[in-house]
Amino acid sequence: MPFIHNNSLTSPYWLPNGHLQSIYPALFRKVYGVQYSREKIVTEDHDFLDLDWSFAQGTKAAETLVILSHGLEGSSSGQYILGMVKLLNGNGYDCLAWNFRGCGGEMNQTARFYHSGATEDLDAIVKHALAKGYSRIHMMGFSLGGNLTLKYLGESESKLDKSIESAVVFSVPMDLLACSRAMILPKNIIYMQRFLQTLKPKITKKSKLFPEAFNRNHNRYVRTLYDFDDVYTAPLHGFDNADHYYEACSSRNFVSGISIPTLIVNALNDPIVPFESLPVEAIRHHAKVWLEAVGEGGHCGFRPAVLHDGVYWSEYRALTFLKNGMNDDL
Repeated sequence: MPFIHNNSLTSPYWLPNGHLQSIYPALFRKVYGVQYSREKIVTEDHDFLDLDWSFAQGTKAAETLVILSHGLEGSSSGQYILGMVKLLNGNGYDCLAWNFRGCGGEMNQTARFYHSGATEDLDAIVKHALAKGYSRIHMMGFSLGGNLTLKYLGESESKLDKSIESAVVFSVPMDLLACSRAMILPKNIIYMQRFLQTLKPKITKKSKLFPEAFNRNHNRYVRTLYDFDDVYTAPLHGFDNADHYYEACSSRNFVSGISIPTLIVNALNDPIVPFESLPVEAIRHHAKVWLEAVGEGGHCGFRPAVLHDGVYWSEYRALTFLKNGMNDDL
């Protein structure tokens, strides 16, 4: 039962495959009308996180908040984040779209970055939101942010605050090693190059602040995301190597600990996340986690053939889940 095929998305005929369905929204979608109010909070290690709030009624009035976590090298200004925030605001939900360290337009101040398993930062965000007085919280994540969300929920188990009611995530790389290997394939080189084009300059900036921790000369060894994680991500954050980092942070290893209703939505034609890498059997026997396989949509794309008010399929799907759980008709 928790494994579901959802065929309600029909992509435009002019986006005939997973690559185009991923790339077109990332490059050409424009969402207008979202008004953010930025807040900077200090972390326990004396760094900072940039939070962007968007309230349903202009100022905090709702009791319900959705916390949104973006993907690799994304930010709160990503179109998939803005589109979701706009629809949720219009339906009475306050939103908190937070930026991972170094992703909010200003480099963070410690000798570290963000990564797929940095749940201590997500926990800081949740605690900050609870301190604001929200009594109902929903979690939402995209790609890397989806993996981070699932890991956080699974490792929290009984310690999860009762105010957190549900979660919905899209295009999740639940097996980080499998997705890293998929990224190396020739057909996916465009994605890997795009990520490295922003990651490498961050290393150069960091090396000027922390020369003992960041050696920008090592950039010449980085040709893939696996290389980046092996040379930088793993040693900076206490892992032995990339393989150790992937094993420790892949959310597929934390599914059993998830205790709240959680919807995982991945497209069968996602070029970055092989569907066979998802823990279908573990989810099939989980009472509160659903894996929804969508035939089309690519990676964080999900543009429907017919747009109504500019809303994408993933945004409608998230809204119906937040309102009705898995009781809505698919």
